[in-house]
Amino acid sequence: MSDTTHLLIPGAASASEGCQQALQNLALPHLDRLLARLSPHPTGSDSGEETSFSAPHERALARALGLPAEDGHIPWAAWHRHQQHPSTDGEAWAFVTPCQWQVSTDHVTLRDPEQLGLDEAASRALLAIISPWFAEDGITLHYDQPTRWLASGPLFADLATASLERVLLRDVRAWMPHAQQARTLHRLHSEMQMLLYTHAFNDERAARGLPVVNSFWVHGAGALPASPPPGAAAPTMPTTLRDTALREDWRTWAQAWATLDAGPVADLLRQAEAGAPVSLTLCGDRNAQAFHNAPRSLARRFQGFFRPLRATDLLNKL
Repeated sequence: MSDTTHLLIPGAASASEGCQQALQNLALPHLDRLLARLSPHPTGSDSGEETSFSAPHERALARALGLPAEDGHIPWAAWHRHQQHPSTDGEAWAFVTPCQWQVSTDHVTLRDPEQLGLDEAASRALLAIISPWFAEDGITLHYDQPTRWLASGPLFADLATASLERVLLRDVRAWMPHAQQARTLHRLHSEMQMLLYTHAFNDERAARGLPVVNSFWVHGAGALPASPPPGAAAPTMPTTLRDTALREDWRTWAQAWATLDAGPVADLLRQAEAGAPVSLTLCGDRNAQAFHNAPRSLARRFQGFFRPLRATDLLNKL
């Protein structure tokens, strides 16, 4: 197990206009000093698209844990199940999140499942309602937490799925699994919408002023390799930037960056200055840039002194 301290920061930047404006006045002195001491990691960076199924930080986290990092095929549910029950027998798993799709004339928006107000009792009741429908297609559902269940079945072995945060508060149609690959899921989506539209479960929720549940989202599908990787140390991954970026709250995002710079980033800088091995991965909507404190050539040290890499310049490339 590596003794390197790894800080992985999702939501570090976005191509949106609001984020670009916030970056213009963002001061991150500790990050500037840290980047001046680090070198690009030869294997830790990658480039992608804003439309990729897996966010850059998910791909970076998968690599850090020794998991497959192919876009849309990171077996997060199987990995989670493996942590609970080490013998998964090569089964394919997926996460299923109950949610609300808000339908308008030109959008089908996935609302934040955390706003549903589902507790364990309500989630288990809903699970009991829809499980028989999934079972008819060879899918077994298991309770995991109020807004996330586990599903097992052959359907998930090679199914590319978009992570929940990729589609959160966006139009789901751009992120649906390929129709030819996922005919069963597409049919189940239609059946669940019809079932839940007039179901007493939602009537009771509406009477209490709670949002209705009318659909679900499948994510993290796949099976673990035949020899699952040993339990690697997960990097430290603060989520405050990611959470505010998802809601495009750029004022709060900038404040969160300042707090992060004065906290975890400053701590990593102190470790680097003390000679400890450190690693930093910055992730945006499209790309991830990774750095570590490997020995640098004399030329690179001169370049770092006279032309230091500025944090905001780097963030603009994410």
